[in-house]
Amino acid sequence: MKTTLVKSQILIFALLLFASCKNDKIETKKVTQSEPEEIVVEPNIDSVDVAIINGNILDGTGKKTYSANIYINSDSIVYIGNLTNPNLKIGKTIDAKGKTVSPGFIDLHAHGNPLSTPDFENFLAMGVTTIVLGQDGSSTSAKDLANYLKKVDEQNLGVNIVEFVGHGTLRNLAGIGTKSKITETELEKLKALLKERLQYTFGLSTGLEYAPGLYAEESELIALAKVVGEQNKMIMSHMRNEDDDAIIESIKELSRQGSNTRVHIAHLKSVYGKGAERANEILDTIKKIRKSGIKLTADMYPYMASYTGISIVFPDWSKTPQQFAVAKKTRRKELEDFIRNKVNLRNGSEATLLGSAPYTGMTLAEAAASKNKPFEQFLIEDLGPQGSSGAYFVMNKELQETFLKDPIMGICSDGSKTGHHPRGHGTFAKIIETYVVKDSILSLEEAVRKMTFYAAEILQLPKRGTFAIGNKADIIIFEPNNIKAPADYVNPHQLAKGFEKVLVNGKLVRDNEKLASELSGKVLLPK
Repeated sequence: MKTTLVKSQILIFALLLFASCKNDKIETKKVTQSEPEEIVVEPNIDSVDVAIINGNILDGTGKKTYSANIYINSDSIVYIGNLTNPNLKIGKTIDAKGKTVSPGFIDLHAHGNPLSTPDFENFLAMGVTTIVLGQDGSSTSAKDLANYLKKVDEQNLGVNIVEFVGHGTLRNLAGIGTKSKITETELEKLKALLKERLQYTFGLSTGLEYAPGLYAEESELIALAKVVGEQNKMIMSHMRNEDDDAIIESIKELSRQGSNTRVHIAHLKSVYGKGAERANEILDTIKKIRKSGIKLTADMYPYMASYTGISIVFPDWSKTPQQFAVAKKTRRKELEDFIRNKVNLRNGSEATLLGSAPYTGMTLAEAAASKNKPFEQFLIEDLGPQGSSGAYFVMNKELQETFLKDPIMGICSDGSKTGHHPRGHGTFAKIIETYVVKDSILSLEEAVRKMTFYAAEILQLPKRGTFAIGNKADIIIFEPNNIKAPADYVNPHQLAKGFEKVLVNGKLVRDNEKLASELSGKVLLPK
């Protein structure tokens, strides 16, 4: 009887212990569901240069907005919250009540000459505070890159500049030009030039649809990728072929370089590809590559027309002036047939809008008709592969918008202050006006994440792209419903509207659409 009683007591104790442990587990689970808020001790600050108060803070990470003040000294954020020091001295107070306050946007792929258009107001007007230059395999050919960047930094820069070194530029500096099979000596020269220039740049850009990059064999690109990887930099690539029937193989070629370094697809598009299903096939290819361990990312711009030189419709064997002169004499009919077929594949001559004088704003069909010629003859006799740039209406809305919605996709303009395409003046405003406010394809939090934190993460750009104490004060203030992108294909140089205040490195450089006389952009160098 005594033994039975003891056993019963033990059983009851065990059941109680089990229930207690079970309850502990439930309670533990409840605790882990809500993380404790980070406690930031208020610093002892007596004065600040700028205080942005009462704003709705969108920090760039994708988190929801919250109310807080941002305090700035010199070029950096010193506190986010509410400083309670009653004797705090504030140089300038900006009341952002009812406004969104976010990090300045980072344009992952831009163009322009900072020595001739240093203010880059087109970018500031659409909330961009940092741009990435040296794209598509083409960068400055200055032999002393350090001195060139020093000279750029001395300009009255409106935005921060991140520089890449162009693969095509390296080929030209090395005296290789359009050669396909290069010698070991020439490859070593390329590698040495690249290694030297990577000291001052964030990586290598390739333009494999353009001369001279298109002549590079894959072995050359792999060898250069190893140099880039050794320096912990990245490759941004205008890939070999953006046509729908070649895009997957182009991505795979870039991914093979990614075995050695981080790789990035510039302005992802599928020329004459159509539909969400096709977009998802392309995205799935990228995601499988990423899952294999390759650090592959991509960006795009929110327009259905690309913009580049007219050489894009000429065959590889006629793109340079020398090749073109030979092709006209010895392969004229073949040249005409190629151009006619290429243009028709790209939705025809009505889908090409020329962007260079004297045909600016005319379609290829209209320009050819003005000369009473078929468009292929007009291109050969009146323009040539170097004779114009143009916008090409070759993308499908459903496909491109499927790209846009995917979290792995960053944003770029691929635009400049002078190019005849609205993307250079409208891209980032269009993302908010059309895809956030009008069509609700993206939440504001996700759109800002793509254009700030995610862009900085891709570039491994320190202290930019989000709000934190010690980060640089690149900040924009706006009301999303007021953002407009009036630039269009007829009048592409209209500045974006609605970004009320733009600060670059802690200085207010654009205030209610007025540009300051003294700007504060910097050339950003890799650490």
